[in-house]
Amino acid sequence: MSSGVGFARPGAALEGEGLSSSRRLVIFSVVSLALFMSAVDGTIVATGLPTIGHALGAKLNWTSWTITAYQLGLVVAMPVAGRLSDRLGRKRVFIAAAILFTASSLACGFSRSIGLLIALRVVQAIGGAAFVPAASGIVADVYGDGKDRALGFFSSIFPLGALVGPILGGILIATWSWRGIFLVNVPVGVVFTMLGVRYLPRSKPVGGRIDLIGAGLLGGAVLGTMLAITHAGNADTPLISFGTLGPFAGAVICAVTFLRRSSRIPDPLIPLMLLREKSFAVMNGINFVWGACAIGFGSLVPVFAQDRYGLSPLASGTLLTARAVGEIGIAALASVFIRRTGYRLPMIVGFLLIAAGLACIALPPVVFGPYTWLALGAALTGIGTGASAPAANNATIQLSPDDIGAISGLRGAARQAGAIVAVAVTTSLVARSGSSFVTLGRSFFVLAALLALITPLVFAVPDNDRDLVAV
Repeated sequence: MSSGVGFARPGAALEGEGLSSSRRLVIFSVVSLALFMSAVDGTIVATGLPTIGHALGAKLNWTSWTITAYQLGLVVAMPVAGRLSDRLGRKRVFIAAAILFTASSLACGFSRSIGLLIALRVVQAIGGAAFVPAASGIVADVYGDGKDRALGFFSSIFPLGALVGPILGGILIATWSWRGIFLVNVPVGVVFTMLGVRYLPRSKPVGGRIDLIGAGLLGGAVLGTMLAITHAGNADTPLISFGTLGPFAGAVICAVTFLRRSSRIPDPLIPLMLLREKSFAVMNGINFVWGACAIGFGSLVPVFAQDRYGLSPLASGTLLTARAVGEIGIAALASVFIRRTGYRLPMIVGFLLIAAGLACIALPPVVFGPYTWLALGAALTGIGTGASAPAANNATIQLSPDDIGAISGLRGAARQAGAIVAVAVTTSLVARSGSSFVTLGRSFFVLAALLALITPLVFAVPDNDRDLVAV
């Protein structure tokens, strides 16, 4: 682990300086394809929930775990994968992740029970989660001083995958079977695994042990929190009950034990510097709230549109298309100009645009009809997300260039955790309320206000390389 700020890149990065531009493009394309498939798998299952439930004889509350299990797997696995990519080498972790993702996708496609499918989705998430930090490290090593723009372009891959996922899922179910939404990963996975073996450069491992006990404690903290929130959402259950307090107490114990263990062992799962140092701590908090507002709210907009304005499932689902289109285009543009703008300005503008979009969705339509009004609000959040994501992806990486994998894994975990908590808390409040769309509207206002309030915190994050100071 880097003990302080440095401008010298690790050995793997120096090896990448001799690569031609065409070879770098091939490498970027390979890792981007993997990230795209991971993003697709986070949303492709949503379209097939009713079909999967009917085929496997499971109720919706169980089939929905095929999505939740994947998200929880991402939260826990990203920090572990980030540490592994730093310790064992980026290419090794990427190839192992590709094999695991492809094999588990094949197994998911042949599942005969909902319980087995849920378990395999967790395994699939481990493979999908490992792509993010490994790919970030590979790109940073290969592009060297140009890594800020390259990493910024990753911001347009995830919304594209999230946009394609439900559409692809609907096509596969209509023309093939629900099993196709998993089996489609197999040939693609084989392709990018073979390309990875052939073209990805080797990075220099730094050695060290992986804290698997810490990973278990982190997973227990996340799972306990989710169980407590979910149980609190039962309208016929008191808020103060063993079903709520028990899992929450377990989550707190796991979290405290995780932090104490991390301070005592030589190779913690998450380096304490990434949790305690001011810039990292602030950025972790920003990523958590950003994940809640930019990612988590997406699954709530269609529900709000249907309950509040009576839009059809198809029409309400296309609202997210407007968000994704705006996000993809602006993210690519923001990546090109990131050296001129620095990190703070895009984050400030992006956060405020997301907040404005959330408030717009919650307010009654002005001038336009409900669908157009909601689409404009969704597009505004997409533009804000696209503007802020490249800067948020790069902020703090230069503070510890040897820990790019760990930083990327922690960043992804914080965002996913924020999204999951936002959805869980909101749906729990909806379950206890008398009017779901009123509660959802208020939740959008709260998210908007929260994002606006944390915006000044970006001034605690280095604006660019020139602002780096000793840690």
